[in-house]
Amino acid sequence: MQPHSTPLPCSLHSAAQVRQLDTRLIAAGTPGFELMSRAAHAAWRALRRRWPEAGEITVLTGRGNNAGDGYLIAALAQRAGWRVRVLAVGDPQTLQGDAAQACREATSAGVEILPWSVSVPLAGVLVDALLGTGLSGAVREPYAQAIEAINGSGLPVLAVDIPSGLHADNGACLGVAVQADLTLTFIALKLGLFTGLGPQLCGELQFDDLQGDAELLAQAPCLAQRLDSANVPRLSARSPLAHKGQLGHLLVVGGDLGMGGAALLCADSALRAGAGLVSLATRTEHVGASLVRRPEIMCTGVASANQLLALLERADVCAVGPGLGQSGWSRSLLSAVAGRSLPQVWDADALNLLAAGQVTAPRQIVLTPHPGEAARLLGLDTAAVQADRPSAAHALAQRYSAVVVLKGAGSLIAAPDGRLALCDRGHPAMAGAGLGDVLTGLIAALLAQGMVAFDAACLAVWLHACAGEALALQGRGLAAGDLPATIRLLLEEFCPCLS
Repeated sequence: MQPHSTPLPCSLHSAAQVRQLDTRLIAAGTPGFELMSRAAHAAWRALRRRWPEAGEITVLTGRGNNAGDGYLIAALAQRAGWRVRVLAVGDPQTLQGDAAQACREATSAGVEILPWSVSVPLAGVLVDALLGTGLSGAVREPYAQAIEAINGSGLPVLAVDIPSGLHADNGACLGVAVQADLTLTFIALKLGLFTGLGPQLCGELQFDDLQGDAELLAQAPCLAQRLDSANVPRLSARSPLAHKGQLGHLLVVGGDLGMGGAALLCADSALRAGAGLVSLATRTEHVGASLVRRPEIMCTGVASANQLLALLERADVCAVGPGLGQSGWSRSLLSAVAGRSLPQVWDADALNLLAAGQVTAPRQIVLTPHPGEAARLLGLDTAAVQADRPSAAHALAQRYSAVVVLKGAGSLIAAPDGRLALCDRGHPAMAGAGLGDVLTGLIAALLAQGMVAFDAACLAVWLHACAGEALALQGRGLAAGDLPATIRLLLEEFCPCLS
């Protein structure tokens, strides 16, 4: 997602919640047509800022209030001397209430309103006012045909409130969806704009609260919280008398033959994020490399679960899974970890072995699946998880009584009690091997320093994404090992070691 032009609220809502909020604003004294007019003016301002020299727009309208916004935008452009055409995919004669009044205003302003047809050429900036947030089923004709025409036109696109065809609650594409260059959303933020395909389809996202009553907006129920520097949990400052024994002994378990790097990345991340002591239990073959790379990590070669038990006795927190593999060695070590009642973070092959029924996870741990791992844990396919990421995250949190980090664009953090947080930071340059191992170590390090699981996961995901953004300024080729040093700097910036 491109940088936001203005600060965005932290609360993320469902379409139903925003409709209820709209109703409450009207009941509190703001007429519906006034809200529609404010939306149109906000969209017109955004369009002119983004494409000041365009001079021409084509507005595609449907049958609901989203269409009403479009008709009023057309009227504003017409009065400003721009070339304007409305292509009505929904019959204007079926409009009701505020939307019908908006259509009449466009007609009075002299706007040309034509029925949609594939033979009518599109021109200028395209304004998508087809389908609003109420859409939940597959896009039907002729709307699907109109959306395909928009996407195939090569013209700039402004989506009004939400790209048509995008599910407002979960970010799924409902068969076909508009690919916008700019989306201006109103009143409150919709969760679907930030997860699934939302970030890709929205283009640049801007927000306008339409001058709604601030108290009403603040009190409105929401689905999730968007992590931001203003609300991200903070790691407490340390006492001047702090010593390593008070900052947690973290044990990383992983690194089967040929995969030692993953476990070492995890341990290195934990060390750089401030865990007091970090031990690594791995294959004996990897001990030498660990000592050369990071001698501060206490690396032990283990051949069996029995050799792991003594290390587990001394540990306060355990991170298991990076490079673990699925061999007999892997299964025995994971079973030993699962039998311990201490804070744990499970990733990678720990999740795959859990999904395969090879082990039972203890309660109150942190799971960090990517969509494929989440699908295996839920007995679904990856497409089903991606089609409704919030539901998948909640389902995993309930099934395993765990805090769940569902990684991907718009990473989600779900708690068993129903809380949901979303991180909209990050960069495509982070699509590479080992970055998940770094995240696992970071979460575990925050647990070791006393944070509760949900807060540790939220802070870790946010720091990890922000560090990736900063390093991605250098372009492709971001290596996972680049992140820990930058994360350390960001952690100090937002959570100073000394108060």
